[in-house]
Amino acid sequence: MRPWKRKKVIGRTDCADFPLLKLKEVSIKIDTGAYTSSIHCDSIEEIKKKNKKVIRFVLLDPYHSQYKKKPIETTEFEVKTVRNSFGQDEERYVISTEIILFNQIFDIDLSLSDRSDMKYPILIGRKLLADRFVVDVTKTNLSLKFKGK
Repeated sequence: MRPWKRKKVIGRTDCADFPLLKLKEVSIKIDTGAYTSSIHCDSIEEIKKKNKKVIRFVLLDPYHSQYKKKPIETTEFEVKTVRNSFGQDEERYVISTEIILFNQIFDIDLSLSDRSDMKYPILIGRKLLADRFVVDVTKTNLSLKFKGK
């Protein structure tokens, strides 16, 4: 069997669950041009609590149906250099979490970024897609349909 036959087909857009972030059926855009996946956040700040570095951020925008005003805090993060959509390198906070696509849980690293000007709050890059998915740009919501919605 050819390797691509074992991969799941995913469309250019879909909906995914992020159980550790308590987000369900959030719109995502598949971007094979991006290596790192990213999620829209606001009020991103690094603080110190009990001599530990902590990042605090608010997911999504107030107009989003799953917006929760309450900030999220975590000590589990990295600072990585990411090339933005304009081709410029920038430092971003990256968190590790889980995504559910096609009823399967995958580990995913998400860079925290301001995507307020973008249509989709979450962008899925090649790091998650590689060796798992083949992108068919003529399709949408295949994972959501698989889920029975």
